[in-house]
Amino acid sequence: MSIVYILAAILIFGILIAVHELGHFLAAKFCGVQVNEFSIGMGPALWKRQKGETLYSLRLLPIGGYCAMEGEDEDTGNTRSFVRQGFLKKLVILAAGAFMNFIAGLLIIAILFSSAQVFWVDSIANLAPEVTQTGASGLMPGDQIYKVNGWRTYFSGDAQMFLGYSGDTADIEVIRDGQHITVQELLRQTCTDQQGKPYQGFGLYVGRQAITATAWNKLSYSWNQAKDFVQLVWFSLVQLVQGNAGLNDLSGPVGIVSTITQVGTASETIAAAVENILYFGAMLAVNLAVMNMLPIPALDGGKIFFLIIDEIAMKLFRKKIPEKYEMAVNTVGFVALMGFMLVVTFNDVFKLFG
Repeated sequence: MSIVYILAAILIFGILIAVHELGHFLAAKFCGVQVNEFSIGMGPALWKRQKGETLYSLRLLPIGGYCAMEGEDEDTGNTRSFVRQGFLKKLVILAAGAFMNFIAGLLIIAILFSSAQVFWVDSIANLAPEVTQTGASGLMPGDQIYKVNGWRTYFSGDAQMFLGYSGDTADIEVIRDGQHITVQELLRQTCTDQQGKPYQGFGLYVGRQAITATAWNKLSYSWNQAKDFVQLVWFSLVQLVQGNAGLNDLSGPVGIVSTITQVGTASETIAAAVENILYFGAMLAVNLAVMNMLPIPALDGGKIFFLIIDEIAMKLFRKKIPEKYEMAVNTVGFVALMGFMLVVTFNDVFKLFG
């Protein structure tokens, strides 16, 4: 059965990449840029059809696709080539791929949440006796946990994760009777748990609070889930920069396929497996959208960064940065990115078989 989940993982990757390229394609067409070919899939062509200036193709391997725009990398002299477009059109085309990934993730979440009965959020079930910042201006059992150290707790489980990465103190914002109350510098100390045993922590017993899934809440919490996925990417990047997370906490394609397989095989029914895999696919779609917009050379975010630098250079010096320098940086960035992905992939394989 695991082979089915591996194939499902590959298909999800392929669909998300194809959706990404579809975003570039639709934006290019909208902006009047000539698209020479739009392909779904990679490898040998199974089907081709020329319609106007664009060749549409369906290819053998379901591992993505591509949108080949005229003059994407160099000026071909065509007035409708990508490089001859203005700042705004280039920005829209470059950002459209990530935008489509985000929309795809949001739609999957909305579909999954359409049958929800309740949504669970973090709340304070109880407080250790050592916690002194309590009462009307502090923390109380029943408070809904809204933020931990500025990070929004959208769903149950978020608070424990953020508290786990906190230092010696934590800032907690809660909601009580519709009012927001903030407690600053809650101390990590020796506290007494509910069995009377000592432990190191903040003295919060985090529980769950049910929010009824009305029609409006289903839409609202679908949006919240998408934002939670975005926040998780940023939180993970911050932990990497701060040294609180390392290589073993990262996953590449092999790790993601392994995770999807585990999610599927751990599900009690086929319906549950499909739902869980779709949820993971939505998270992956949003993660791809965010990561692709980072100002890293060879990614769309890196291209947008150069686009902005070019625009600033034109305003200040009436001269653009030579294309050869941008191409050199992108080439180095691409090689570095592939090297990093290779290291992550080897680490995934080692974790899987080591």
